[in-house]
Amino acid sequence: MVHVAAVPTPKRPDLVHVVSHGPHCLDGVTAAVAVARFHAGSEIVPVFANNPEVNEAIQGVPAPRAGIEHELWITDISWNQAASDAHLRALAAAGTRIRWIDHHRTAIERLKRGAIAVPFATMIVTDAYAASRLVYEHLKERLAAEGGTPSGRAEDAAAFLALAKLVALADDNDRWIHALPGSRELALTVGAMRDATAYEELLTIDADVTPTPLMRAAEARVAAELAATHALAERTRRERRVGDVTVLAAWCAGYPSEIGDKWGKAVPNAVVALYDTKSAGVSFRRSPASPVDLSRVAESFGGGGHAAAAGCKIPGMGERDADALATLVAAAVAKVTAAA
Repeated sequence: MVHVAAVPTPKRPDLVHVVSHGPHCLDGVTAAVAVARFHAGSEIVPVFANNPEVNEAIQGVPAPRAGIEHELWITDISWNQAASDAHLRALAAAGTRIRWIDHHRTAIERLKRGAIAVPFATMIVTDAYAASRLVYEHLKERLAAEGGTPSGRAEDAAAFLALAKLVALADDNDRWIHALPGSRELALTVGAMRDATAYEELLTIDADVTPTPLMRAAEARVAAELAATHALAERTRRERRVGDVTVLAAWCAGYPSEIGDKWGKAVPNAVVALYDTKSAGVSFRRSPASPVDLSRVAESFGGGGHAAAAGCKIPGMGERDADALATLVAAAVAKVTAAA
């Protein structure tokens, strides 16, 4: 499902705010990098947020300064508060061009319900590809149509186009295809990097996506951290049955996708809920053939995501245990499956 809105080619923006999923999400970071390279020469202000933080991030974007061309890009993430809609409308009224590109099921469903009313300069919301690929393909079309990037420099256009391999890896990993060698490893490396370091490193990455020294160091940390988080998850694992669905809940210390993938392949029709002690968030994954829509499970806790991978924050969960998480998630799964 695609929704696209467009306005005539604008002036080169002086200031570009980017609110994207991250800073530990390869897809969200790559989307931000694509926007930044396309707008080389403009002032770029990246802000990374997880789903529970996105409303605060969006509402924190300031009104454009007098006399400047201002753009706001929202990539790989969506919001769920009326106050965010109101703030975006106010920004647009003040002259900010707002561009939103997302691929999450919750965003698609909210648009279907008519729950978002913002005058976007560009809006592309579809689950055909990961957000990074949607951003890159859209900007590549603009580059061809407009005869170059906004800076007008040939070297900036070449640097933008050189992101093709990085974007392909991000798309391959985020859609859990894993047909391209190194896509999952790159995602894990980004997840292990601190603060916005991954964005800074990928902003200058070469066309072959050769790991930088900081990326190599992160790769080494990943191996040790994976072993530790798998051990914690196995120690705390709890189960509940909801009809023919098995709910698996546990604590982890990062890497919920890796645990969810392993457990989901081992248990048919499983919903995996993992409380991550690093992010204080809950990640949901499912067995490959499971029909349970995890975006709806997460939405019941104020979160969102995809049908096969979603997340949320549950207040106070860090002071509870996997038994409590299993019970809460089983109840949510029961409601979602009953309504399906």
